[in-house]
Amino acid sequence: MSAVTVPVSTGEEPRRRRWTSIDLSGTDTLNDEERAALRTIGPQGLRRNRSRGVPRRTAVSWRVLARLVEPLDTARATLHHRDEVRYRRAALHAVGLVLEHCAVDGRPWWTWSSDEWVGLLGQSAEAFCAGQSFPTETTVRPFVVGLAYQLAGFEHFEQLGTFNRLHLAKLVFGEDAVEASITEVAATLDTWGYRIPGLARHRLRGVVAQALLVNRSPLLCDLDTEAFIRLRAHPATNDYQLPVLYALQRAVAALGHCEAPVRAGYNAVPVIEGADPTWTAWVERWHATSTLTPKVRAIVRTIMAKAGRWLAAIQPEITEPSQWTRATCAAWVAAVDRMSVGDYVQRRDGLGAREGKPISPRTKAHILMATRTFFRDCQEWEWIARRFDPTRALAVPRSVGALITTDPRVIADDLWAKLLWAGLNLEAVDLPGNSADTYYPMELIRAVTLTWLFAGLRSDEITRLRLGCIRWQHDGHPIRPDASDVLAQDVICLLAVPVHKTGTAFTKPVDPLLGQAIEAWQRLRPSQPKTLDRKSAEEVDVLFCVRGQPVARSYLNRTIIPALCQKAGVPPNDVRGKITSHRARSTIASQLYNAKEPMTLFELQAWLGHRSPASTQHYAKISPATLSKAYNDAGYFARNLRTIEVLVDRDAVITGRAGNGQPWQHYDLGHGYCSYSFFEQCPHRMACARCDFYVPKASSRAQLLEGVENLQRMLVTVPLTDDERVAVDDGHTALAALVDRLHDVPSPAGPAPRTIGAAVTVTELPNVRLRPTRRPKKT
Repeated sequence: MSAVTVPVSTGEEPRRRRWTSIDLSGTDTLNDEERAALRTIGPQGLRRNRSRGVPRRTAVSWRVLARLVEPLDTARATLHHRDEVRYRRAALHAVGLVLEHCAVDGRPWWTWSSDEWVGLLGQSAEAFCAGQSFPTETTVRPFVVGLAYQLAGFEHFEQLGTFNRLHLAKLVFGEDAVEASITEVAATLDTWGYRIPGLARHRLRGVVAQALLVNRSPLLCDLDTEAFIRLRAHPATNDYQLPVLYALQRAVAALGHCEAPVRAGYNAVPVIEGADPTWTAWVERWHATSTLTPKVRAIVRTIMAKAGRWLAAIQPEITEPSQWTRATCAAWVAAVDRMSVGDYVQRRDGLGAREGKPISPRTKAHILMATRTFFRDCQEWEWIARRFDPTRALAVPRSVGALITTDPRVIADDLWAKLLWAGLNLEAVDLPGNSADTYYPMELIRAVTLTWLFAGLRSDEITRLRLGCIRWQHDGHPIRPDASDVLAQDVICLLAVPVHKTGTAFTKPVDPLLGQAIEAWQRLRPSQPKTLDRKSAEEVDVLFCVRGQPVARSYLNRTIIPALCQKAGVPPNDVRGKITSHRARSTIASQLYNAKEPMTLFELQAWLGHRSPASTQHYAKISPATLSKAYNDAGYFARNLRTIEVLVDRDAVITGRAGNGQPWQHYDLGHGYCSYSFFEQCPHRMACARCDFYVPKASSRAQLLEGVENLQRMLVTVPLTDDERVAVDDGHTALAALVDRLHDVPSPAGPAPRTIGAAVTVTELPNVRLRPTRRPKKT
């Protein structure tokens, strides 16, 4: 080594500094004169203590050590510290310790390795003090680290144990320069809503100080993207510091000095294992070419990797899509139909108790659908010849398709009512937190919670709602939310939903309570940087955004819903499985479909934002109560049967008069009685021809009949003919047609109504409702 570069302050701009080169020509070992001078001065003298017997600075021995001392003194002069005796003494002692170590090692300090510097500095302040020949203050150690940093480029801070990086940065760069950078970063994060308590703010200052040290500049403008890559890979950066480093890069990116960070590992796609490399290459080629959404592409890739493992195990001779035939497709469909959880997968750590159980029919359909998509694209892109039709060869078997129905996982009404109560009364104490309180502001949490409970949106749509998505209307005209001339019940709250899974943006009415919660959050929402919408690829202002980051989609399932279940006393799993964010959408849709004044299927389709009513059927489920009411209103029993009252003359039966032809059954027609024993076979039941079997109720004969003592009243069910059922359904016109057709039909007494000449009595058969009788209580 022939020269070393050390910083020298210019005095003009504190945050900039000039670097000068000092000649260090000579051997990399100490000569005899230098060794003798170090022995003459001694350890105490090297610290420049004013004690008897210690050579003065201008002595010959110090002039011999100029090659060793002058760079150290130059670097010492550039360190920034208070002009106090203890700090000046600590700086001199730091130089003395370096020279003392040179005397012990026999080599100049510029030949030392990082491990040798660590040996001098120690792995803790206690070890540093214990390793010195004379009592040494802990104040000296940061000055030695500063000398090593400036002269030897030492940056292995992770080997020094716990020490104050901020103090070292201020020593090297100056307090004003370091504080200016920290203040600029903290101000940017504060505007985004970072609530940094004392301990976290101290950690932020330490991470910023270390970043400046590793980058060897106190300026934020020097922290470019490459600098942050080096910082993350630096040994001194541990996992505890990574979240703060992520926030630091976001702040520096907002200042325009680097690119925004990307969370490591979130977008990583695992390498396909267990399949033939040729098949894997085809799958990766399709994944790189397809224009489906990233999530769908990843699902198809995973399923085709499963197919590759199946091929490697069952038909290893097939390694390319072009080798598939109808027979191969039939074998794959059969394998899918018999597949269990855990078959041909790459990872099993998340399967748990599900491993070995048969996969559901819907999963079988999804696997075959992904396979059809893969082969259809390969054929249409002319990658392979069209040897079979994927739609037919890979169709879902009829036995599997019959098991797939629209079955919304609706939450029971009583459980949903409890969750609504919990959401309306949610407090900070109900949520998991730490010493810094909840991660998100409470106003944001309430708005997110009520959006889930009232809006019927997917979790992706909730987290992507935009600022200003709430509008208020009255009689079709926009109004202010605080308008005092409009009653609250007359206000309509509209929610603008962004581009979503199945369609474009749309607007839907929601409960005003939700609008008020969102307005409350918007008033307190800190200014946030625009966020790239992953659906529309637009830079937008996301509503639920804090610290420059939108609320995670998993926040509902991992935090909000468990907290609501705990507060409401509702189990996190019901008979339909785990309560998730998407089940609220089915629950709200089903309640709107079964309301007292329900939405039609098409209205519900528009409210949910579906393209087709077929999609809406997967969410709307008719409740048993609604179905029962509709069944009763349909009048199936009354439409096909009539229950009428019959008077049974028990005396006529007991005395034997009924056997001699005397009437003993009298059917109540409402306007009279019919004593024809085979009444259910009479064609004139609904349009009585008033034959000899008819007894008017106003006659004395009917009054004598009703006065019989041993008379029993019973109910008889009479089935209706097709003509009578049409008459019941269609009313007067059908009844008149029935009378016309019966004019020439003989009555039970013999003559037809036209022959009898009496006016035909047109009336519906009375329908007596059956009511369960109460059993008498036992005494």
